Amino acid sequence: VVVVVDHYENPRNVGSLDKNAKNVGTGLVGAPACGDVMKLQIQVGENGKIVDAKFKTFGCGSAIASSSLATELLKGKSVYEALKIKNTDIAKFHLMCCETAPPSGLHCILHIALPQGLSATIFNMLCSS
Repeated sequence: VVVVVDHYENPRNVGSLDKNAKNVGTGLVGAPACGDVMKLQIQVGENGKIVDAKFKTFGCGSAIASSSLATELLKGKSVYEALKIKNTDIAKFHLMCCETAPPSGLHCILHIALPQGLSATIFNMLCSS
């Protein structure tokens, strides 16, 4: 529980990267109807690995903690490895740490839509090159 609460109270990687940099991609995903929206940005190094990831999330504590966890998972991975991360991976981490997650929290975790956000981020980065 402590890890998830810490990611909510002290989220990592909040902010923005230079959207005009050629090695930075930006994606915007979420479910505005329920209030969860995430802007995800990644910066890819010359070796094809993600060297930085930033987010801005509007939503509940679970959505914020999930976004923070996601950016930590992305760093150091290749773009192809990162695309294999699923929402359920984030949810499993929450369940491992918390043993149980309230249905509303799990709903927020799954709605962050990390794979779609990452795909949109990479697509936007490639199209602007």
